[in-house]
Amino acid sequence: MIRVVVVRDEGYFGVPVRAFLETEPDMHYVDTLPIGGDLAQRAAQLWPTVVVIDTQYMVSQVLPIADELHAAIPSCSMLLLCDPSKRGMLPPRRWNGGLNFLVKDSSPPMLADAVRRLARGERVVSPMLQAASLNTDRGLSTRELEVLGLAAEGESVKEIAGRLYLSGGTVRNYLSAIISKTGARNRLDAIRIARKQGWLR
Repeated sequence: MIRVVVVRDEGYFGVPVRAFLETEPDMHYVDTLPIGGDLAQRAAQLWPTVVVIDTQYMVSQVLPIADELHAAIPSCSMLLLCDPSKRGMLPPRRWNGGLNFLVKDSSPPMLADAVRRLARGERVVSPMLQAASLNTDRGLSTRELEVLGLAAEGESVKEIAGRLYLSGGTVRNYLSAIISKTGARNRLDAIRIARKQGWLR
């Protein structure tokens, strides 16, 4: 039996994953957990086979969450539902992590097939999302957007360094590079620019 846990923003209804999967005889919907706080620890207590992440956050803001989930549940696969019309939701061009990507408006059979493939240990990346990602101009690297995404959530340099397993100096270097690349006046201005361009929520 494939145990599925859904992770989403609190108050965001998004894709009806539970309704899509509950009729599948080989799947068991376990629970929906809100993003934030001790998410990884709460998810680990549910022993999911697959975690489906349905959020309004951009990919760079989901990557640190996915890393924490993977550290807490190494055997679990993760599937992020993405909106291809939002460039911040497109998969990174080079990504070897445990996160998989499927279009948000995929049909119930497509979602179920993706979950089964993940449960078998396969990787899933929607061709539509891959193509859109390759054709999108990116001013910042995936890691730079991760750093900026955490800064946008109000995290300090020390907190960002802890979550991304970097030194404080490396985080400061990333922030300086981001400010330079975006032409921003400071970190807050860089966050504003990234949000306006659709890279951050």
